[in-house]
Amino acid sequence: MKLSGVIPACILPMHPDGSIDETAYAAHLEQLVSTPGVRGLTCNGHAAEVSTLSREERRRAVDIAVATVAGRVPVICGIHARDHREAAAYAGDARAAGADALLVLPPDSLAHDADPAAALRHFEHVASTVPLPLVAFVYPDFTGMQYGAQLLERICTLDAVVAIKEWSLDIRVYERNLGIARSAGHEVTMLSSFSTNLLPTLALGADGILSGHGSVVAGLQAQLYERVAAGDLAGAREVYGPLQTLTAVVYRDPMPNMYARMKEQLVMLGAELTPTVRAPLVPVTEAERADLRRALSEAGLLPAGARS
Repeated sequence: MKLSGVIPACILPMHPDGSIDETAYAAHLEQLVSTPGVRGLTCNGHAAEVSTLSREERRRAVDIAVATVAGRVPVICGIHARDHREAAAYAGDARAAGADALLVLPPDSLAHDADPAAALRHFEHVASTVPLPLVAFVYPDFTGMQYGAQLLERICTLDAVVAIKEWSLDIRVYERNLGIARSAGHEVTMLSSFSTNLLPTLALGADGILSGHGSVVAGLQAQLYERVAAGDLAGAREVYGPLQTLTAVVYRDPMPNMYARMKEQLVMLGAELTPTVRAPLVPVTEAERADLRRALSEAGLLPAGARS
């Protein structure tokens, strides 16, 4: 399997009481898969507030994603687990639902520079549990769950690993990891998740974009990716300006609030959902809401008559 192009990591709409809004979720998925340039969808990732979801909720989310997408693009399911037992359960559920690939997030137990062998064993365990392609999720240094060069090289030697979701947030590390992907011995595609610096990463070399921000701006991301791929740097800069206007407000500190901000912007763009996020995440403030609306307007995305 070759994963490439724009692959949004989907948000998960919720009712005001925090339960999953399945109707709004299916509509969100349909809107994304219908966007020109979208070549895949990711469910149960960070943008879906996966750490707050029960096993049954994760299972239901991937069921809805697979049913809605109906084979039009690959569905990648995030595996965020505390241990091997949970990882096996979530991976099995994803396979049973019909997911096409798994996005393997580092377990929290691998924080603070844990033994690299433990991280490699986690990938080997997931790969042995289900025969699905795997995407390695590379974290930034500040999380304490980053992968060093030697570890990532070993992960990429696993036949099941077909892509890297690169979120190092360091252009030098990105370039190093790109080299690792390109010399893996089998095809490992590079999917940039460096949402605040997409143009530089695409210019260095990327096969696609896998980002939660794609839930809001998949169309702009697709235009950016396609123009860079065509060698149209001037055209890419025209798209990048509006994208940077939006990322400046969505990804500012405190960073975990990005998901509430994305949901707010989707509401402003006319999506039939509430901006509810699960505690301890908090709703945006009125000042933030004004900034989010202003950014959409400056980027030329806010339609006339859109809701506040």
